Amino acid sequence: MGVPESNRHATATLAAAVLGFFVITLDATIVNVALPSIRDALGGGITGLEWVVDAYTLMFAALLLSAGALSDRIGARRAFAGGLSLFIVASVACGLAPSEPALIAARVVQGIGAAVTMPTSMALVRQAFPDPARRARAVAVWAMGGAVAAAAGPVLGGLLSLASWRMIFLVNLPVGILTLLLLRRTQHSPTRPAPFDWIGQVTAILAMGGLTFGAIEAGGAGFTAPQVLIALGLAIAALAAFITAQAKGAHPMVPLTLFRSPTMVVATGIGFAFMVGFYGLPFLFSLYFQQQHGLSALGAGLTFLPMMLLSACLTPLSAWIAERTGPRVPVIAGLLLIAAGSITLALVPASIPVWVSALLLVPVGMAGPLVMPATTALLLERVPAEQTGTASGVFNTSRQIGGALAVAVFGALISSPAGFQHGLRISLTLAAAIALLAALAAPRLGRSQAA
Repeated sequence: MGVPESNRHATATLAAAVLGFFVITLDATIVNVALPSIRDALGGGITGLEWVVDAYTLMFAALLLSAGALSDRIGARRAFAGGLSLFIVASVACGLAPSEPALIAARVVQGIGAAVTMPTSMALVRQAFPDPARRARAVAVWAMGGAVAAAAGPVLGGLLSLASWRMIFLVNLPVGILTLLLLRRTQHSPTRPAPFDWIGQVTAILAMGGLTFGAIEAGGAGFTAPQVLIALGLAIAALAAFITAQAKGAHPMVPLTLFRSPTMVVATGIGFAFMVGFYGLPFLFSLYFQQQHGLSALGAGLTFLPMMLLSACLTPLSAWIAERTGPRVPVIAGLLLIAAGSITLALVPASIPVWVSALLLVPVGMAGPLVMPATTALLLERVPAEQTGTASGVFNTSRQIGGALAVAVFGALISSPAGFQHGLRISLTLAAAIALLAALAAPRLGRSQAA
C-alpha cells in the first residue's frame, strides 16, 4: 500500500520548512568565528564587525512583523518561496563582496529574505499538520533545524574558513536550491487578503534601527554622544507611532488583540531572553577565544563542539520531554540553564583553560531544545489558525531583537575603555539576569486570558 498523498505533502512540507529554518538560522551564527578573518580581508574595527552581524539580524527583526502578515495574505507557500529565493541571491552577493560596506549591504538583503522565510516556515508546518499531537512532533522536528544550525554554526564556520570566509555564505546556494525543489511538492496555502500596513512597517524599521544603531555606536562614542541620543530618541518616537498605528489602523500588521493572551505576551518575552543568551554568548566567546587566547577560526569553532553535540542529541527528545512533564517544565529548565551557565562564566577567573570555558557553555546549548520547541508549540496551539503567520512573526521578531541587541550591547561593553574582560563579565551577568526574569514569567505560558 502506498503512502497517502496527504502524508507525502506533509513530509515534503516539513522537510522544506526544516531546511529553510536551518539555513537562515545558520547564517545568524556561522559568521561569528569568521569575524576576525573578515576584518583581516576587508578592514574595519569592532563596530564594522557588529554591523556585519546585526545588518542581517536587524532587517530580520524589522521585517518579520510584515512578513508574518504577508504569509497570511498571499499564502505561506508563495511567501516562503519568494523569501528563500531572495536569501539565496543575497548569500551569493555576500560571498562575492569586495568590501565591508558591500558585505553589510548584502547582509541587509539577506535579512529581508530571512524575515520572509522564518514565519512562513512555521505557517507551513501549522497548515500541514492540523492534528495537535502530530503538529507538536512536527514543530519539534522543525525546531531541530534551528537548534542544530545554531549549535553547528561556529564549528562549520571554522571549517569553511580554512578555505575562505566567503564559503560561509556560498554554502547557502546548494541548500537553498534543494529546499525550493522540495517546496514544489507541497500544497498551496490559504490566503487572507488585506491591505499592507506601510505606516506600521516604516515605524517598526525606524524603532528597531534607531535602537540597534544607538547601542552599537555607544561602544565607541559613549552612551551620551549626540548621535547615540538622537538614535535612541528616534527609536522611542517611532515605537510610540507604531503602537498608535496598530491601535487605530484599519488593517494593522500586528493586531493588538493578540496581546490579550498571556501566552502571546510571555512567549514574546521568552523569545527575547532566550536569544540574548543563545545568540549573544557565541558572539562573545568567538571573539574571546580568538582575541584573548589566540585560537584560529577553526580552533574557536571546535570549542563549541560539546555545546553543539549535546544540543543536537537533546533536540529529538524535546517533544517527548514536553509530553511527559508538560511544556512549562522544559521552558523554565532551559532558561535557568542559560542563567546558570552565564553567571558561572562571569564568575570564573580569566586564567581558566579554554576547555573549561567550552564545557561551561554546554548548559546554554542545552537550553535551545528545551525552550524553543515547547514555547512554539504552545503559541501555535493558542493562536487562531488564520493569525498563525502574524503571531509567529511577532514571536520571532522578539527573538531577533534579543539577538541584535545582545550583539550591539555586548559589543559596546567589550570595546569600552574598561577592557574586554570587564565587558565580558558585565555582558554575561546581563544575560543571566534576563534569562532569570523570563523563567519567573514562564509559568503563565498556556494560561487562559482570565488566568
